[in-house]
Amino acid sequence: MSVHRTEVKRITTHILQEMKVRGEKISMLTAYDYSMARIVDGAGMDIILVGDSASNVMAGHETTLPITLDQMIYHAAAVVRGVSRALVVVDLPFGSYQGNSSEALRSTIRIMKESGAHAIKIEGGVEIKESAMRILSAGVPVMGHLGLTPQSIYKFGTYAVRAREEAEAAKLLSDAKVLEECGCFAIVLEKIPASLAKQVAEEVRIPIIGIGAGPYVDGQVLVLHDLVGITKDFNPKFLRRYADVHSVITDAVNRYIADVKSKEFPNEKEGY
Repeated sequence: MSVHRTEVKRITTHILQEMKVRGEKISMLTAYDYSMARIVDGAGMDIILVGDSASNVMAGHETTLPITLDQMIYHAAAVVRGVSRALVVVDLPFGSYQGNSSEALRSTIRIMKESGAHAIKIEGGVEIKESAMRILSAGVPVMGHLGLTPQSIYKFGTYAVRAREEAEAAKLLSDAKVLEECGCFAIVLEKIPASLAKQVAEEVRIPIIGIGAGPYVDGQVLVLHDLVGITKDFNPKFLRRYADVHSVITDAVNRYIADVKSKEFPNEKEGY
């Protein structure tokens, strides 16, 4: 199947802006390790997010809150080593930037120096304005994240769709404009009404990447493990599974066990 894809040696924030202007949709996917990053990058992904969702899919935590800055740097460094084309964005984990712009800058500098990543992502609107500006002043590109912000899950108390009410919708639009004015190069909108996401994408000049935010934004992001069907018990409305890797791996492992038990593996040709 033929798709329109920007052919460049390396995706930059400037190229992403050009893609929005000409209406080319931006593809974004998570990765957390070298092997997966090589596959995703080799397929032609525009942005690879080293998400704090690693806390869930890699470490088995219920929320994104437990993952540490050191752990995020470990995952980011592994991903960067596997990437030659995509823009690599790393989540600042919970507790590494909230309420203290100096701490936010220190965390960012560690990520950039120790992992080789290209940009960072932070959750929140006007509340994190000072931190965003501090990071941007050091020359590091910042991606925002509004709507359902998983690091605030205990405040929300639910993973339900955000900004259905008029007041919250108005604040989200205002926050998006604040992030744009700060100098953020893009914003992720998570689990908000498609009509509101469309309004944000039309009213700000920077790219808007959606997850559960409808088709009227500038690009889409999903968690790799959800997209390829490694995870089985997570089935939100916005998720489209493109493969059933869980079944493929389970079948392979079952056949391996059977071959070992029956002495079919290894055979004479598989030895020295």
